[in-house]
Amino acid sequence: MSLGGAVTHWAGAGLAPLLPFWLRLRAGRGKEIPERLAERRGAGAERPEGPLLWLHAASVGESLSLLPLMAALMERRPALRLLVTTGTVTAATLLAQRLPPDLAGRVTHRFVPLDVPRWAEAFLDGWRPDGAIFVESELWPNMTAALARRGIPAVLVNARMSPRSARMWRWAPGLAREILSRFRLIFTQTEEDAARLRALGAGAVQSWGNLKAAAEPLPADPVELRRLCALLGGRPVFLAASTQPGEEAVVLEAAGLARANLPELLTIIAPRHPERGAEVAALAAGTVGEAAVSRRAAGGQPGPGCQVHVADTLGELGLFFRLAGVAFIGASLVPKGGHNPLEPARLGCPILFGPHTEHVEALAGALEAAGGAIRVADGATLAEAVTDVLSTPGRAQSLTRAAAMVAADASHLPGRLAAAILEILPIDAGGPPAARGA
Repeated sequence: MSLGGAVTHWAGAGLAPLLPFWLRLRAGRGKEIPERLAERRGAGAERPEGPLLWLHAASVGESLSLLPLMAALMERRPALRLLVTTGTVTAATLLAQRLPPDLAGRVTHRFVPLDVPRWAEAFLDGWRPDGAIFVESELWPNMTAALARRGIPAVLVNARMSPRSARMWRWAPGLAREILSRFRLIFTQTEEDAARLRALGAGAVQSWGNLKAAAEPLPADPVELRRLCALLGGRPVFLAASTQPGEEAVVLEAAGLARANLPELLTIIAPRHPERGAEVAALAAGTVGEAAVSRRAAGGQPGPGCQVHVADTLGELGLFFRLAGVAFIGASLVPKGGHNPLEPARLGCPILFGPHTEHVEALAGALEAAGGAIRVADGATLAEAVTDVLSTPGRAQSLTRAAAMVAADASHLPGRLAAAILEILPIDAGGPPAARGA
């Protein structure tokens, strides 16, 4: 074990006595499920018979990006079972909602254990996976070390490494090289990500594209969609999706400017974290008046007198993308790196985003270059884009056609990744060797 590895081992072990208190505090804030806290210590294993592949995705975007890969893996290996771990309650909830019925019976969810050596060992002792897949940037020193000791192959998919993260890792080059060497294969989102990982000592790195670009269209309740379409009666609809704090004020400013040309405009704001619904509604009430604001979680309806509807529910973005005539994708007007801009592209909704798209730059850049999205800088330019798209049908059609072509380019990726992963994982023999659980 390197010096860096020893430090991370003892740091994890030293923090372990304090972490149960921290977990209970998170549970009190609704960020953990109290009756499932033991899972965060590696307990609660119920290993199914046969080959088992463990997939980990930290939060919502990462977990949903796994869905097409999961389907491709199980199509190729009908006996395969999947253990999927997430780090957030929201990701677990959405994953359960989005899993197709034919996959749900072969997938088990657990919350991921914290990176404490004995908790990682307990998790692996109980589940004994045949292989492990990590998504994006989950580089856990203690868990990856435990996998390597047991000879369990690990793969990193959809990996990204920002320039800032790469600079931070250069302060511990030995540790970075040691962790990255534990992955049999690394698939990055872009060539730039691949170059940064190679510079840190990673081997077997390939850039095949972004899994988020291959996601299935977001679902929507058809009955509710028809009801809301009838209620809106053809009004122009501007959606601000997955917004972060600081963005709603800009969206409200833009909506106010756009209403000068579109007096019937309805603005729907779907905050990334639905628990902020009351906060966003109060902000909107300060702009348009309380009577002109409704909240979906509180039973409010976007009726004729409503100017701002706060969509503070979970898992309904597919519904609102289908209702909207144009959508702004959040986390891009503030320095949060942006969210997946292809979700509206698959549903025929014109796309707008701000300057901060570092986390999805390849997708955002491809959309912009193809004429499939408009990048805005502030409230004024957002208002101009909303007015242009909603007032000019030809403009909207041009955007959606170009975006659909970009979205179609990634449809092959899940199958290609599944084939490469299954080639290196020993999951044909009906289960792991007993030595792996030792």
